[in-house]
Amino acid sequence: MKKTAMLFANGFEEVEALTVVDLLRRAEIVCDIVALDGAPEIVGAHGIAVRADKAFADVTMDAYDALLLPGGQPGTTNLGNDERVLALLREFSAAGKLTAAICAAPTVLAKAGLLEGRRATCYPGLEGRLTGAAASMESVVEDGTVITSRGVGTAIPFALALVAYLDSRERADALAKAIVYC
Repeated sequence: MKKTAMLFANGFEEVEALTVVDLLRRAEIVCDIVALDGAPEIVGAHGIAVRADKAFADVTMDAYDALLLPGGQPGTTNLGNDERVLALLREFSAAGKLTAAICAAPTVLAKAGLLEGRRATCYPGLEGRLTGAAASMESVVEDGTVITSRGVGTAIPFALALVAYLDSRERADALAKAIVYC
């Protein structure tokens, strides 16, 4: 069974984060909500509080197959300003593990140096911060072990792309049908 960690920092975008967690869990892929600052509760950009499954400091990250980043502000800024996050992204990349980000969070992947020579997408207007990447306007872009997406409206296709990558296209298609995603 594949195991993923979604890093939550205060100010995360609720729809992006929780859609991914929910759909991965429906696909029977472990998706732990990991609180960056260690607090049991993280508050999203729109005031919605979420209880973490684990604290960042208490997690053995090498047990995970993928590291996921939601967008939102100031959540993305909080992730990008944390050297532990940048180092972890580099470790996952070096190990050939999946790193994925949505909305503004692909800029954190760029800051960690993971987008050099890759195609990527992000929230409209932030393309200039995708250092080293060929920016795309597609809803979801997969390039090797990196998957990026544009924002709230692309959260479902992003989550389905993660399911396809971590399990199979058949599993993603069955999940899309089960949730009546047209």
